[in-house]
Amino acid sequence: MSSTGGSRHGAIRLSDMALASQSLTGLVALLHVYFMVLEMFLWASPFGQKTFGRTREEQEATRVLAANQGLYNGFLAAGLAWSIVAGGAVAIPLRLFLLGCVVVAGVYGGATASRKILFVQALPGAAALVVTLLAR
Repeated sequence: MSSTGGSRHGAIRLSDMALASQSLTGLVALLHVYFMVLEMFLWASPFGQKTFGRTREEQEATRVLAANQGLYNGFLAAGLAWSIVAGGAVAIPLRLFLLGCVVVAGVYGGATASRKILFVQALPGAAALVVTLLAR
């Protein structure tokens, strides 16, 4: 059995891993779209206050910083989406770089802001990164 074909009962096929990489990367991209919307548009709303466990005053005071942070999450989402649809030699290196950025940002955020970030950002990013590395 080879990694590119053969029996479905043996090794996972390369095409299955590539699909898993794209799917997990898509999930990470969607999470970052959600983070962007939350940080840019819903930050000081009751939903944003509840999500981050802060008062309206605290959320209002940091609204501009959060919007800037949200913009970066939007850029990550766009780049990850590009890595899914891009062909040729650019797709996988781009995906690996951006997923690495997601993991580093998630670990940093988990260490400095909220441990929850490890689970909602770093862990999905790491899963997508590992599967993408295995799919190569």
